[in-house]
Amino acid sequence: MSQAAHETTTVAIIGAGPAGLTLANLLQRSGIDCVVLEARSRTYVERRQRAGILDNAAGQIFAEYGLADRVLANAPLEQLLEIRYQGEPRFLDVPGLAGGRAGHLVPQQLLVQRLLAAFTEDGGDLRFESLDVTLHDLDSERPWVTYRDAAGSERELRCSYVAGCDGFHGVSRRSIPEAALTTYTFEHGIGWFTVLADAPAPRYPLMGISQHGFAAQFARGPAASRFYLQYRTGVDPRQWPDEYIWQQLRLRLGDDRLPTGPVTERDVVEMRSFVVDPMAYGRLFLVGDAAHIITPMGAKGMNLALADAQVLARAVITAERDGDDADLRAYTDVCLRRTWNYQEFSRWFTEMVHDAGDDSASGPFRRQLAKARLDRLFTSPPAAAAFADLMAGTQFDA
Repeated sequence: MSQAAHETTTVAIIGAGPAGLTLANLLQRSGIDCVVLEARSRTYVERRQRAGILDNAAGQIFAEYGLADRVLANAPLEQLLEIRYQGEPRFLDVPGLAGGRAGHLVPQQLLVQRLLAAFTEDGGDLRFESLDVTLHDLDSERPWVTYRDAAGSERELRCSYVAGCDGFHGVSRRSIPEAALTTYTFEHGIGWFTVLADAPAPRYPLMGISQHGFAAQFARGPAASRFYLQYRTGVDPRQWPDEYIWQQLRLRLGDDRLPTGPVTERDVVEMRSFVVDPMAYGRLFLVGDAAHIITPMGAKGMNLALADAQVLARAVITAERDGDDADLRAYTDVCLRRTWNYQEFSRWFTEMVHDAGDDSASGPFRRQLAKARLDRLFTSPPAAAAFADLMAGTQFDA
């Protein structure tokens, strides 16, 4: 190989999603060099749509590192949450109940675009279309990564740490011996169909609970909405005609005048949970979806990924500056405390909004239990405050 094919860095980051780009920015602003390898093109990464709510705890990460003005500029703050039960609206002032800790409405593609721009404009090294990534000697002090660059040349990157930010299907977790991991999985038995449409956004995030099933509508910009529809497993809702989709949304959201628009994207959301323990192997650290998957209820997936990135960034900075690897050794414990807390919250939330409506699967007893949970949010200030605290995001860094 030529000399150019042999390179070194402190942290090799695999994946340029929210987790990888957040980690890269935090390290860069702390004087720790890193290289980001991303299999997809820049266009694909910038247009990929997923989550849209950045909770308050995640927003504080960017404030701590001086990135808030670049990342959160003009991002609307969370206000009320509307939950309609059988068409009757109820509102929760989540930021008010959480002591003013408001989140931001930031579509994932916008967050990624801004993180990408911040990293590259400040001189960051991000390599798109890096294929055939392979991780080597992860249990040594100097792991290394091989890959094929966009021009087809074989490259080698030596590093001190590898951050696996490449998602559930990425190479990072698969590079850990199976016997070294304990895997926890849970299938929620619920089908979710998601539709992106050029339809006016709701004033507030909206959830509809009815005997016809669950539905939701969230803003994705002023003139676009992402909708969710519960469906029964065994059915492929991607075959539903547009008129049926709008009819079901109007029915479940309790709005006969719901504005419609062209459907630009449709997909099925996997309602399952997944956690691996530990989240590290040698010098490889799993971040975000590479280590855990959570249902969309509570909007914690992306926020968990950003929290992992913050914990890892602090640990690497301490190790490199002070020669103290205690935080690296504690990485799994710190991250999993938050992960399991959010998994429980998401499951609790999922059961409440689904079982309180369509009881064809859960039965009438569980329906009444779920409705009691829902009612408690609007009748018990302590219950509402506990809900809002988890929605705002919690810290488990000690």
